[in-house]
Formats: sequence, structure tokens, C-alpha cells
Amino acid sequence: MSVDGPGDARSRLREIIGRSVIRGKDMLLASGGTTSIYFNLKPAMLDPEGANLIGELVLDALDGLHADAIGGLAMGAIPLVTAVSLKSYPERRVPAFFVRSERKEHGTEEQIQGNFEPGSEVVLVDDVTTTAGSVLKAVRTIRQAGGRVSKVVTIVDREEGASENLAAEGIDLIAIFRKHEFKD
Repeated sequence: MSVDGPGDARSRLREIIGRSVIRGKDMLLASGGTTSIYFNLKPAMLDPEGANLIGELVLDALDGLHADAIGGLAMGAIPLVTAVSLKSYPERRVPAFFVRSERKEHGTEEQIQGNFEPGSEVVLVDDVTTTAGSVLKAVRTIRQAGGRVSKVVTIVDREEGASENLAAEGIDLIAIFRKHEFKD
């Protein structure tokens, strides 16, 4: 499923993301594969306008869906869930959380940080999905903690199996953009 958010917001975010797409040299992906088109979304996620647009478009993607909270895997999802939570206030109030790759060994020793409660229906976000391996780690952690996940929102789907891999787990992938939209 793709998001058809407000045209101006979507066009502008595509432009911002496009400035940090790396083309022309093979780069290693988290999935283990290589690519000649690499999406570095950190500059867009950490840009005030980019973060605002991401928050707006992800909230649009959540329209009509029930979500007790929004979360994702640290480090990449932290700016995303923060932008969405900030943009949701005060009308909708979508609290945020993040999932550490491993349980921390000090303090509360929790792997899930922020506003997550067992029994919650949550939506997870990811900056870029390839095979969904990274976000599926967060799904497993949330499910083990008693949460429910049926939707993942990604900013860019690389169109390399994430949708199918998530569907096998009963999860719908909602993409703000797809890789083919950046083939300039």
C-alpha cells in the first residue's frame, strides 16, 4: 500500500530525500545485499522541514487506523517516532516508543523505551525497508512483550521483499515512497 498524502507535502519531502540519495557506487545494505542506489534518510529525518513533513505524512498514513502508540527500532526510528508524536499533538496524541536491539544492562534493563504498554496495538515505522529484517526484530520484541503489530509504515520501500516478508507475519506495509519513485 502506498500513501497519497497532500501533494505539496509529499512532493517537497521527495525533494528533500532526493538530495541525500547516493547513486553510482555499490553500497552494503543492512540486509546483506548491495545496491547502487542508497537511501540515506538521516539528513531528511533530522532536518526541521523534513521531520515536519515526515510527521504529517505518517499521520496521514495512520488515518482511520487504531494505534495506541507508534514505535520502531533504535536508532533509525527514533527521529521518525518523535516527529510523528510531536505532529500528532494535540488533536490525536500518538505516544511514541523505541525498541533497542538488545536489552540494556543498567537502569530499568528494558529493551522497549518510552510509551509502550503490554496489550497495546502499535504501528511500527522504519526509514527504509529492503527485506524488513530490521523491523521484524522490533515486531518480535513487541509481540514477546504482549503488544500487537499489524501495520508498518516505511518512508521508502526498496521493493525487495519487505512487503511480502511482513505479510507472512500478518503485517501490512504502508510505504510513503517506493524506490522506483527516485529513479531520476
